[in-house]
Amino acid sequence: MGLRDLTIYHFLEHNARVFGAQPAVIGSHEILSHGEFLERVNRLAGGLTQQGIEKGDRICVLAQNSLEYFDLYGACAKIGAIAYPVNWRLSAEEVQYVVELADPKMIVVGIGHVPQLENVDLEQIPLRAIIDDPSVENYLPLADFYQEPSLELEEVKSDDPFVIISTAAVAGVPRGAVLTHRNMITAGYPLIAALGLNSNDRHLAALPLFHITGLGLSLAAIQVGGANVVMETFDPAQAASIMDEHQVTLLADFPPILSMLLDAKETAGAKWLSLRYVLGLDAPDIIQRLYAETSAQFWTGFGQSEITGVATLGEVMEKPGSAGKPVPLARVRCVDASGMDVPVGDPGEIVVRGPTVFAGYWRDPDATYYASRHGWHHTGDVGKFDEDGYLFYVGRLPEKDLIKSGGENIYPAEVEHVIQELTEVNAVCVIGVPDPEWGEAVKAVVELIPGEELTKEKIQEAVAKRIASYKKPRAVEFTDALPRGSEGEIDRVEVKSRYG
Repeated sequence: MGLRDLTIYHFLEHNARVFGAQPAVIGSHEILSHGEFLERVNRLAGGLTQQGIEKGDRICVLAQNSLEYFDLYGACAKIGAIAYPVNWRLSAEEVQYVVELADPKMIVVGIGHVPQLENVDLEQIPLRAIIDDPSVENYLPLADFYQEPSLELEEVKSDDPFVIISTAAVAGVPRGAVLTHRNMITAGYPLIAALGLNSNDRHLAALPLFHITGLGLSLAAIQVGGANVVMETFDPAQAASIMDEHQVTLLADFPPILSMLLDAKETAGAKWLSLRYVLGLDAPDIIQRLYAETSAQFWTGFGQSEITGVATLGEVMEKPGSAGKPVPLARVRCVDASGMDVPVGDPGEIVVRGPTVFAGYWRDPDATYYASRHGWHHTGDVGKFDEDGYLFYVGRLPEKDLIKSGGENIYPAEVEHVIQELTEVNAVCVIGVPDPEWGEAVKAVVELIPGEELTKEKIQEAVAKRIASYKKPRAVEFTDALPRGSEGEIDRVEVKSRYG
């Protein structure tokens, strides 16, 4: 079998043959062996096929992490359907946009998220299924979809789409990054090689499976025949105990996850003797605390959904402050506006080429073309290399200004769009400011129409009603006049300088 024929599903088959009785997915009430997991995936794939789901059809999933979520990813991999996970923190208006963009044949919803869809039009979706409840009006129980495996299926190839991850709401609306089986498989290899992952590893699947980090680490564990310990919702006290109970070796981190976990570990008296690696981003003092209180290492890197995870990787103590070195399967450069390399030590846009670069934005050829200009994927991030080949992250290009709060990407344009619609507002500029708990927080600098009045609370309420509540500004500052350029445009750099 060549790489072009390799899919995520083939790893499930391999694990069932080689590691059959070992744990594959560990839930709060059930542990599935690799053999049992494959059986569930095959039965769900059979039921989906019987209901008319075919290769290329999209299946939206709006749910917390669960065994069924893993089943759905596996079943999509087998039949060639495309998983389109939905961020459950989005507002109804944002969910509506994602669903319309996805144009799915089926949506699967966790019981706790049914109220979230009350104002979302689902009439155009032929199949609607519910997890964990057999009696919700207008939904079929997902349990009924587990049927006899189908024997005749269209062949799925490595370059076929596997998942579409919502990302890059640069202009105020999210795009969908199309990731193939080849993207996901090759993205796992650098992690496996660098960390020495094997069938004894257990990954704490606490990050949402709609995020590339949570999904990528879960699939890397599957690729080596390891196990995923599934957390439906992140609870620090529960997680601290689970890590001992199930001998977790690997977890992902964005502020303030690790800080909360370390506090819970101390309170519970947990040992974490099995923990080997934590991957992600965090403040230096929190990382130092991990090293002081455990024998685990903290690894970090540079990545995004469009490159299926990380393009650089490194243990933080190797070169403090860096994002590591390029992984073997990625070519990484820092370039100027014309696509030419900048000198070592100078900042430039980070561009990437290799088999982990996505297949493009779903139904957005213009954005895809622009992102891949000069034959390289342009990340919109700025970095610089040092003499030893380590990449240092500098910031974002103005056109792709981004606020990263607690692992979530927040684009100023989408927050500004909502605030600008308030009748009292003349202009607004949204920026990221340092936050000790979340890494960054959203701040809105608002220029009111002369004579009008507005409060911070009203702005926060307006944002939370329209888009995900985590995007609302934690800080609001009013000004008589925002700084502007020669043509009247808001000078974002000067706004950050004055108000950041």
